[in-house]
Amino acid sequence: MGNATVTENNLNFDQTEEMKMLRQSAREFAESEIRPVVMKYDESQEFPLDIVRKMADLGFLGAVVPENLGGAGMTAKEFSVIMEELARVDPSVALTFAAHSGLCLEHLLQFANDDQKKKYVPDLATGKKIGSWCLTEPGSGSDAGAMLTMAERKGSEYILNGSKAFITNGSYASTFVVMARTNSEKGKPGISAFIVEKEMGIRVGKKENKLGFRSSDTVQLVFDNVRVPEANLLGEEGEGLKQALSVLDSGRVGIAALSVGLAQGAMEASIKYAKERKAFGKTLGEFQGIQFKLADMATEIEASRLMTYRAAVAKASGSPLTLVAAYAKYFASEMAQRVANEAVQIHGGYGFIKEFPVEKFYRDVKLLTIGEGTSEVQRMVIAKNLLF
Repeated sequence: MGNATVTENNLNFDQTEEMKMLRQSAREFAESEIRPVVMKYDESQEFPLDIVRKMADLGFLGAVVPENLGGAGMTAKEFSVIMEELARVDPSVALTFAAHSGLCLEHLLQFANDDQKKKYVPDLATGKKIGSWCLTEPGSGSDAGAMLTMAERKGSEYILNGSKAFITNGSYASTFVVMARTNSEKGKPGISAFIVEKEMGIRVGKKENKLGFRSSDTVQLVFDNVRVPEANLLGEEGEGLKQALSVLDSGRVGIAALSVGLAQGAMEASIKYAKERKAFGKTLGEFQGIQFKLADMATEIEASRLMTYRAAVAKASGSPLTLVAAYAKYFASEMAQRVANEAVQIHGGYGFIKEFPVEKFYRDVKLLTIGEGTSEVQRMVIAKNLLF
């Protein structure tokens, strides 16, 4: 079923000295630069542009970009470690990273030609520009083939008309990868992918007021006769949906890592609280009921981490990714939801208070079972591989 060859060594890639140093660097950054301002940005719904710029300075934004294009030359394995450490403190920052690097840059790295890469990738890799990826529309989410945004070819240009919904980084991005229909013939997807610059005429619409991930920028985009040079077509006409599905496979590895990081943060907060909070003359951690909750959390997190590493190894080695990415994203996102729920339960009434981090983890976590393909979509992918 297309599974990557997995050994104990490559599943323990985070135990190498290089990976330990990377994890420590990412953790120190998250603790010093992000943790002090998590709730400030969450409550104001302000995009953390200063944090994104600091991530660029560390080379995080171009982690998976080859060095000759201005990146750090890392693989999906390093990307997963960085994602996990960011999400452990603030999932919103991690999601910004995921949209920029795991979707926009990933699409360009997979499908852009050499000229397109030279023109667009270095600025994204170094953080000079922020990237965004545009697939979802108001009337097409899981059914991406139902999109209505059109790209009509006129001479040496394409004229884009339509709208996109739930676009991460949309207000702050300068470079967009946009999927649009180039063939309106019934029964044919006819979807193509384009590199579109904001200055070509993209209009930012409604900013969404969200339950969680509130400092992650999420907006609607409007394309009203946006003129895109034919040189900005990615691959050939009609290949856009196929490209998008491939990029989503990679994106699911990122969301799985984000899920592991969020759950890790929620568990650590719960352990801290269980050691400090007293009831009936004992700390909460001395009660077996609480111990069992923490044991279940730790076990599920470790299982999800290994599934995520397995998918990261498959991505890094060029092995078939679709199935292992679906396994990891499905299990890890559902696991994170369970862990966040139990973390609030352990905190009791204090879990409902914004002074405690589990309150935010609880609000953030639901998106993980929706974004980059819902849990239902992942089950469809897995079942298809089992039956057909």
